[in-house]
Amino acid sequence: MRSRLLLVILVLVGLLAVGLGLPLALTASERSQEEVFTDRLTDTISFASAAQRPVIDPPERTGATTAFAAEITRYDEVYDVAVAVFDRSGELLVASRPTHLLPDLAGDPAGRIDVALAGRRSATYPLLMPWNAAPIVLAEPVLVDGEVVGAAVTVSPTDALRAQELRSWSLVAGAALAALLAGTLVALPLTEWILRPVRRLDEAMSRVGGAVVAGRSPGPPMQRTGPPELRLLAGSFDRMTATVQDTLAAQGDFVADASHQLRNPLTALRLRLSNLVGRVDPGATDEHLAAMEEAERLSGVLDGLLALARAEQAVVAGPGGTVTVIDDVLDDRVENWLPLAEHNGVELRRSGPRGLRARIGPAGLEGVLDAAIDNALKYTPADRRIRVATLRTAAWIGVSVVDGGPGMSAEDRARATDRFWRAPGQTNVEGSGLGLAIAARTAAAAGGSLSLDPAPGGGLRVTLWLRPADQ
Repeated sequence: MRSRLLLVILVLVGLLAVGLGLPLALTASERSQEEVFTDRLTDTISFASAAQRPVIDPPERTGATTAFAAEITRYDEVYDVAVAVFDRSGELLVASRPTHLLPDLAGDPAGRIDVALAGRRSATYPLLMPWNAAPIVLAEPVLVDGEVVGAAVTVSPTDALRAQELRSWSLVAGAALAALLAGTLVALPLTEWILRPVRRLDEAMSRVGGAVVAGRSPGPPMQRTGPPELRLLAGSFDRMTATVQDTLAAQGDFVADASHQLRNPLTALRLRLSNLVGRVDPGATDEHLAAMEEAERLSGVLDGLLALARAEQAVVAGPGGTVTVIDDVLDDRVENWLPLAEHNGVELRRSGPRGLRARIGPAGLEGVLDAAIDNALKYTPADRRIRVATLRTAAWIGVSVVDGGPGMSAEDRARATDRFWRAPGQTNVEGSGLGLAIAARTAAAAGGSLSLDPAPGGGLRVTLWLRPADQ
């Protein structure tokens, strides 16, 4: 974005420099050429007036004719401008230099000699560009008693004029480049000033989006810098962030309050259903059992909602400083889940380095392990293995649970930690869809993360990454 904005500013500066510099250069060239044209036209008219005698009586070469020839010769030597006089038929009568040294007038594009012999004055000369080496040819009629008897012609080289125009154009081009350089120097801090709040807004939006998904606090308000419009946008974003934060808090409070309020009547309902065992009409026994199963399932959902609310409140509060010995909790949870694994015909094995200590509460680690092992047991068929392992990297401590199930696609792994999400085709598997969501928020509360990856040989690897105790 910064490069595009900088490019736009530089293009605008360049267009402004060209828009101002090009007319200025053309105007300077026109002015210089107009001065040369006016000066040469005045001299040509003067020569046309003085050329009456050479035109009228050229063969005799009177004193006036000789004086005129000497005058135009000196003029040519001083100004390097060739002067020639033609009679009415177009024959050369007198010239300032030998015939073979006169410029070629046959290619006069405007036919100015013919125009002069027709009795008309020279028109304004078109603008000569610096790359046009053609000379300036001016012709004026020689009049005697109002009758055209010939034409006086001046041929002016344009080397000096073109050099002067080239200097003017170079000066304008240099000024344009200097303006472009100055525009670049101004545009760099300007774009930084404009885009800094935009980058902060983009980062804040990513942070708020991640916080909404993870249930964390959206973070501190934005710094209000930059143009007034962006400062107003930052204020609107802060108000939106506060609204999101209040909504998250209200949502967590509602889940916790609703779960607490529903627990007592649900417990009473379960007791009443239990008291009806043996007293229900035989024809309604299946319905009674189904009602008890639904009550148990509802109780599990309420327990999950309470655990989720506690996990999200812990995330909002931020990571704490509790340190837990991984081996103690891991051995305890493996021992507790081992009977169910043996009952299902699944091998539950623990491996990895020992003596690791991480920043997480014992209850939080137990909750994550229970959710991961419970999920693994649901999808691992008999005669397969579940591996619970510890890992250690330079910056993190990991606790992974690898099942022997069918695994998950990348799309399913991306959604597996959403609340109440169930994998397609697995809706008949017992569960509320809250286990991995609670585990992910518990990991975030401890300053860690929960990752789901495909396991070698099939299955799913659920890894809890935690900060070591020495960090």
